[in-house]
Amino acid sequence: MKVSRGLRMLKLLPNVRNSSSGPTKPFKIINKHFDEISIPVPWGHISGKWYGPKHVRPIVGMHGWQDNAGTFDTLAPLLPSHLSFLSIDAPGHGLSSWLPPGTSYHSIDLVLVTRRLMEEYNWDKISIMAHSMSSINGFVFSALFPDKVDLFVGLDVLKPPVRSARSIVDSLSERIESTLKLERRLKSGSEPPSYDWDQLVTRLHEGSNKSVSIESCKYLLQRNCKPSTHEPHKYYFSRDNRLKSSLFYTLHQEVPMEMARRIKCPHLFIKALQAPYYERKEYFDEVLAELQKNPLFEFHEVEGTHHVHLNEPEKVAPIINSFINRYRPL
Repeated sequence: MKVSRGLRMLKLLPNVRNSSSGPTKPFKIINKHFDEISIPVPWGHISGKWYGPKHVRPIVGMHGWQDNAGTFDTLAPLLPSHLSFLSIDAPGHGLSSWLPPGTSYHSIDLVLVTRRLMEEYNWDKISIMAHSMSSINGFVFSALFPDKVDLFVGLDVLKPPVRSARSIVDSLSERIESTLKLERRLKSGSEPPSYDWDQLVTRLHEGSNKSVSIESCKYLLQRNCKPSTHEPHKYYFSRDNRLKSSLFYTLHQEVPMEMARRIKCPHLFIKALQAPYYERKEYFDEVLAELQKNPLFEFHEVEGTHHVHLNEPEKVAPIINSFINRYRPL
């Protein structure tokens, strides 16, 4: 593991304008200090932001699809100070290495990355806090390795969504074709489209269905954009474009039901009320009912968008801290 202590505060990026409805309520930032780390993997490295002491096994923070470790920038300083927190960039995201040419991204990748982290640090157990895509993977990991997880916090997406057979087949064919198209673009070596700063912020805000507030875009963009080499004062999105054709779990509802039965660790799930369910709600409700048979499972709902943990961390921090202090106290 390599550690860089040179940059501990947010990088200076152009100011983000307030939306027409005005700025969001400011949140209190206690401390933003972290160490930038690099963890070796067979194809390169996994980058991350380590808050707190290195001798304490951290809670590992994992972000959503096409986001990065910055998704926890506002929440991490509000977490219990007696623990460490390690927010990682998934492969192809943020500052982590892209997968090799000729390969494709799949949901299961992050499950394997989680095991690699445990081997790298020689952890017998892992504590997970995960959002969206990674919340799905945390659910899967906790089911596949129930004895290796001592605490799991899932944010907004409960489980692998169930799709109809038609949509699964259509999606697979579309994503295979999209993968080849994106590979041709990468092979050409051409720089992705560039935008001035306000345009970049707008594209991220609207691309998230306005889930990431205008004011919060900077936390993701600091690890997700680079200055254009051709157009001064413009920027481009620097994540691996092949992520757009990622392959996701295609499971029958009985599979997440069986997974739910196998999760035995303390498990907190927080649902954002202004976010979609990403599947028919009856599938969500059925798995939720199964999870609630676990006496260590907690379910909470909060007002906010899919990225409420980033936009308004004060809404989720008390719930998460109470849970953490119960199961990983001093």
